[in-house]
Amino acid sequence: MGRILGSWLSGPASVRESREPEQHWRGERLGLPEQGAGSVAPSGRRALGFLVDIVLAALVAGLFTAPELPGNWSLVSWALITVLPVAFFGFTPGMAVTRIWVARIDATPSVGLPRALLRCVLTAVIVPAVLWNLDGRSWHDRLSGTVVLRR
Repeated sequence: MGRILGSWLSGPASVRESREPEQHWRGERLGLPEQGAGSVAPSGRRALGFLVDIVLAALVAGLFTAPELPGNWSLVSWALITVLPVAFFGFTPGMAVTRIWVARIDATPSVGLPRALLRCVLTAVIVPAVLWNLDGRSWHDRLSGTVVLRR
């Protein structure tokens, strides 16, 4: 049984080593620094930024629906405060608070509307936003060709 468990444990590592070079920190394969500005943003900051954005979206929607609860209008306001700022400035209000931003991996200065919209839709689905790779990029980052970095 020990041999089976040992081969099972070593199997995925040997497959990973053959496909991808070993890295010592998140983002190393992308040429990003280990720490500081320009390094991959930690998941805690990303989660806090997202929380700030959804609370802000609920408050904005609540301004228009009070005294009723905002319901699905919160999703509309969240989409607006997510897509437009990321497309043109690279960050949402929550990202600004947590000092992180979205950048394209091809070094183009602007994320752009199509990529920002794709990120928003995939985040709304939730699953692509919570599945991460070794670089600290989620599926919605990989599919949109972006990475979230520290400021």
